[in-house]
Amino acid sequence: MRVAVLSDIHGNLPALDAVLADAGGADLFVLNGDLATGPMPAETLDRLAGLGGRAIWVRGNADRALVEIFDGAEETDLPAPARPPSRYAASRISREHRDLLAGLPLSVTIHVPGLGLVRFCHATPAADTGIVLVDSPVERFREAFAEAPEPVVVLGHTHMPFDRLAEGRRFVNPGSVGMPYGRPGAHWAMLGPDVVLRETHYDADEAARIFRAGAAGYPELEDFIEHNVRSVPSDAEALAVFSRW
Repeated sequence: MRVAVLSDIHGNLPALDAVLADAGGADLFVLNGDLATGPMPAETLDRLAGLGGRAIWVRGNADRALVEIFDGAEETDLPAPARPPSRYAASRISREHRDLLAGLPLSVTIHVPGLGLVRFCHATPAADTGIVLVDSPVERFREAFAEAPEPVVVLGHTHMPFDRLAEGRRFVNPGSVGMPYGRPGAHWAMLGPDVVLRETHYDADEAARIFRAGAAGYPELEDFIEHNVRSVPSDAEALAVFSRW
């Protein structure tokens, strides 16, 4: 069995479509949180729902905040720059989309041949906002994943791919499909029988055309295109930001 892990799609439909085409041979898709908030939230959720029983869904912090805003919340725990995109996304999704996101689990565990039991969570098993980086000390991994005894843990949230051992356990971050750091392209992972970090490239000009046609009201759309499709923050820039959180 091969399991494709897609995290932090953030409503980037062109990136998602490219990954789905690249990962078409996967038996399962784990959708590891922060799925919809971005330029094309409804279209992204519809595409993911089309995977049917091949999809296993996990809730991310942006998914939780999107439901809260849909339900009328004035404030969330999102950083200030993320609030206008979340309000936009809440105005674009349906009640059915909202209910889907509201019912997602914080983590799931499945058996992957070659890897054994694998825990999937957006940030940590206990919280959808915890920060764990490739250069975090071993003590941080021990604290953050104390509730996950599985030999392999797959997380997301920081948009930075890594595959690291800590205290004899394996921790994998597939990176972000829709808002990558480090290198342009859609980042994801294929599990079974080992772990392969993948990178799928797609046409930036065509993606920009799709966004301009289908997401004209998205806050600072051109900035999203420039900094998430055409070029992306470097690993060093991203690490510097997260080190202050």
